[in-house]
Amino acid sequence: MSANLLQDLLKKNGVLLADGATGTNLFAMGLETGDAPELWNVDFPGRIAVNYKSFIDAGSDIILTNTFGGTHYRLRLHNAQDRVHELNVAGVKVARKVADQCDRTVIIAGSIGPTGEIPEPMGSLSHADAVAAFTEQAHALKEGGADVLWIETMSSTQESEAAIEGANTTGLPVICTYSFDTNGRSMMGVTPADMVVSCAHEDHTSYACGSNCGVGASELVMAIRNMRNAPGGDKAILVAKANCGIPEYVNGAIHYNGTPEIMANYATMAMDAGADIIGGCCGTSPEHVAAMRKALDAHTKGDAPSVEEIESVLGEISKGGKAQFGGDLTVAGGAADGAVTNRRSRRR
Repeated sequence: MSANLLQDLLKKNGVLLADGATGTNLFAMGLETGDAPELWNVDFPGRIAVNYKSFIDAGSDIILTNTFGGTHYRLRLHNAQDRVHELNVAGVKVARKVADQCDRTVIIAGSIGPTGEIPEPMGSLSHADAVAAFTEQAHALKEGGADVLWIETMSSTQESEAAIEGANTTGLPVICTYSFDTNGRSMMGVTPADMVVSCAHEDHTSYACGSNCGVGASELVMAIRNMRNAPGGDKAILVAKANCGIPEYVNGAIHYNGTPEIMANYATMAMDAGADIIGGCCGTSPEHVAAMRKALDAHTKGDAPSVEEIESVLGEISKGGKAQFGGDLTVAGGAADGAVTNRRSRRR
């Protein structure tokens, strides 16, 4: 087997389809607010297997494991800080078993989320402690049988670089995605261009980078355009994993208003914008992913969409997201006239 199954499948298929939401679908199975989904890897592995299989059946090429909160920092909130190895290995093994029963190649991506701590100098999380925590989780995910390590929902370069550094010690391909949800930036002020530069760090580089979650599909497609226009973005392997519409509070619960049709349109627009791996995040069900699969299979990549086209199909884009491009986005496939500002933040 190739050392980089992801690279092989990208070369074969051109664009890969990832899965949808984990938390949203586990809540539908009975997970309660405040519970740790990772505990279900041991307590209810059958339910986790059903969730994985539902996305494989919908056409996903990549399945993210139920290990987002698998560092000892996050598990400590549930008195499970000593179960990092157990819960991460279990989450991957369930996915591995389901994927191996499929008659096509399905990549298992070990999900790694933020620690929940604030990195120095703004907070107390040191670089060394962050690297140690991510290394511990990453090696457990590799032992369980993950093909790829998928760092997601990051907001600061300090933490993402620590996560990449720790994940790289396994020798597995590493993906890193940020959530851009504040006027085209992450919660800590990082832009899509900053992220591309950071993920190409000379000491610890990720194989692919991109965005997940955020405030909606239109903003994420715009972020992909900004990533492609960033220094080094023309060569980067990019990931788009948008939320399924906008969250709405209905009858005491959060629902996302994205329809299968909207997510299908998002998938093809993300492809045209330059995404190599496309999936859904919060609110995205197997039904949405199946619509995305059908749309991508029927689509031939075209020119990158303009702001007008993105907004007319997917909704409004923030002023910050538009401004970061630095070029003409009013015409489909318009080239940039100016350089993207590099606001890279370094732990050094």
